[in-house]
Parts: sequence; structure tokens; C-alpha cells
Amino acid sequence: MNPIAQELNETIQNANPTIYDMLSRKGRNLYFPKGILSQSAEAKEKATKYNATIGIATENGVPMHLASVMSYIRLAPDQSLSYAPSFGLLNLRRTWQEHMVRKNPSVVGKAISLPIVTNAITHGLSVTADMWIEENDVIILPDKIWGNYLLIFTVLHGADIKQYPLFTSEGGFNLSAFEATLRKEARNREKVVVLLNFPNNPTGYTPTVSEAQRIVEIVADLAQGGKNVLVITDDAYFGLFYDAQSIRESLFSLLAGIHQRIMAIKLDAATKENYVWGLRVGFITYGTVFKGNPKDAYDALEKKTAGAVRGTISNSPHLSQSIILGSLNSENYQTEKEEKFRIMRNRANRVKEVLTDEKYGDAWDVYPFNSGYFMCLRLKTVNAEELRLHLLNTYGVGVISLGETDIRVAFSCVEEDNIPELFDIIFQGIRDLERERVAMQS
Repeated sequence: MNPIAQELNETIQNANPTIYDMLSRKGRNLYFPKGILSQSAEAKEKATKYNATIGIATENGVPMHLASVMSYIRLAPDQSLSYAPSFGLLNLRRTWQEHMVRKNPSVVGKAISLPIVTNAITHGLSVTADMWIEENDVIILPDKIWGNYLLIFTVLHGADIKQYPLFTSEGGFNLSAFEATLRKEARNREKVVVLLNFPNNPTGYTPTVSEAQRIVEIVADLAQGGKNVLVITDDAYFGLFYDAQSIRESLFSLLAGIHQRIMAIKLDAATKENYVWGLRVGFITYGTVFKGNPKDAYDALEKKTAGAVRGTISNSPHLSQSIILGSLNSENYQTEKEEKFRIMRNRANRVKEVLTDEKYGDAWDVYPFNSGYFMCLRLKTVNAEELRLHLLNTYGVGVISLGETDIRVAFSCVEEDNIPELFDIIFQGIRDLERERVAMQS
């Protein structure tokens, strides 16, 4: 094992041995190298005459660049073309944390890490798996999930996924199934891994305040019983909450720092929150209980995480990070966010209004939704994939089929005035398939 990794491990072990135990073998071996990068950083500070350490080309004291490239960029070359640190731009990390704390008041006063910048949440999930997921670990998820979890956790990292029904028959979060699945998996395991994705993709559901509090109690009870619990919160659609009942905070803020056997990991991003999907800027933040000076242990985790970034993509794009930082610091930022939120909320409310029409009652059931980009229908009479293809080929309408009965509708990309027609077309597509089936049987 590299001596730097060993030193980081000792720091984490001394601060909380159960957190060290939760690291994967790869996580224990990860470190941030002190080679070229650290020498370049030292030279940047002290090499006042010539700095011949940087792995970029410079000209007249700035990064060398093509005018045809810079004609598309308003930022200076040193804010857009040069490498960013593997940790991410320090000012961006601090600013994102400040915004995160304001949006999650339950985290105020808790010791958490400084966010590490990733290439959005997909990369953040992969880095998290590198750090914490061992082959054959079990990850507990609901039965309504984003399909990329399977690729990241099972195909690329060899974990197993155990699922529970997301909803009760009455339509709320299925707390009893969640608890039963956790306890069943905990019987034969020292470490339990839970992934919480709210607002949920694909259903657009966020738990109520009471449901969220009970989720935390279940996790805490498991930890108090002697189990190590790794809780990953995928907060990709954070902030898009459309009713008064859903919790307005990330469950990370409730879980961080409540027990020494719980490691809460928050994955969030500017991607959906700030409507910058292609800029690919995400963050990983840790929250647990460390004895002594928690900053030292978090610093060790940050270095390991940055090592994972360094060893995969080297760093997230400087240009993207500079744009996000500038936007966060803009005096118009909150006003702009509120304007876009109102558009999204109005679309969600229009969907809810349209779906109260009784004519749809024998065609589908509506899964609960109160947030995010999506909602789902459970079809009663036709196959979801057959309907998807029929809508696409006959009406030029695209939806996502999920299994045999469910379709996902992204109201995020449908203008409010077009929502009634969209669902009428889906309804008409169902009727078409029903008639075709009757004709084939006769």
C-alpha cells in the first residue's frame, strides 16, 4: 500500500474506525499523489522567475489558445482552458457548500466535508462506488429506479441490488417494506448500503416530512443495533418540490452526524438544479461523526476522493466550473431560479389537474408525484413497450416504458399548454391497442 494512502487510512481510523471499515479495498488504497501536482502547486506559489512545471502551453503569461476557440468563450483563458484541480475549484466548492447549507438548515452546526467536484452525478456515483462499494455488497433501492444504477453498481462494481416496493397501496412511501428489507439484509452483513433518490427518478416522488423522519429513525435504529450503514443520497432534482407536504431538505442533512456508524454521502449537481445539463458539474459531500478534529478526517476522505477523480478523468472542466461559480455569485441568481421553478411547478400542477379527468380511470393509475421532472402511469390494459412504440410510430410522441405496465412522462420538457393534448394522445394510443387486440381475437 502506498505510504500516503496508509497515512490517510490512519487518520480516518483514529477518528472513527467504523467509517474506515466501510471503505472498499480500493477506497483504502486510494490517495492523492504528491508528485507532479503538488510540485506544480508549490512552484505556482514560489517560482517568481520561471515556472517550468505546468503541463500546459503558455504564451505571454496566459494559457496558449486559438482565437477561434476563444471567440466562443467570454471568460479569460486562465478561467476556462487551463486545468482545474482534481478536488475542483476551491471557490466553487466553498460557494456550493454555502448554498447547500442555506437550502438544508438541518445541517447547520454539523461538521461535514467540503464538496469534491465530479463530472456530474453519474461520475459521482462511480467515484462513490470506487470508494465505498465492495464486490458482492448489497445496495438497497426501491423498485422504481434510474436504470443507470444497475450499470454503475452491478456491472462496473459487482454489487447486488435488493429492492422494496416504493409505494404502499394507499400511495405513500412504503416505510414497512423499506424497514423490512434493511433488517433482512442486515442480519448477515456488517455493512448495509442504502441509496435514497428524492425527488425520485422515475416517479417524481419525495417523501413527506413525517415519512422522511421515519426513514432516518429506521436507519439510526440499525446503526444503534451495531450495523454500519452507508447512506447515499442522490439529490439530482433537489429543490423542485411542488407541494407543501414533501420534505424540502435532503435526507443527507438529517442523517449527517447523527451516529458514528452512519456515513451519509450527498451527491448533487448543478446539472438539473441550475439547468446546465451539458456542463457536467457535480459534487460529493460526506457527513458522519468523527472524534477529535473532524476536519482532519474529512481532509483525508477528500484526498482519497480526489485521488479517484485524478485516476479516472483527472479533473472536471475548468470552463464549466467557472461558469457555475459565476452564476452562483450573480445578483440575479435567486430570481432566475425562482422563475424557472414556477414554470416547472405550473407544469406539474397542470399534469395533476389534467389527470383528474375520469375518462382516464380505466386506462391507467397515476403513481404519486410531487416533485422533480417526471411522473409515471401504471397501465391497466396494454403493454408499456407496445404503447411506447405505437405512440412513437403513429403519433410522433415519445415516452419511456418501464417494465410491462409503467410509462414515464417527462413533463419537464412539455410546455404547459401542450400537457392536455399529450395525455389525450397517450389515452388514444391505449384505445388503439385495445381495439387492435379485440380485432385480432374476433
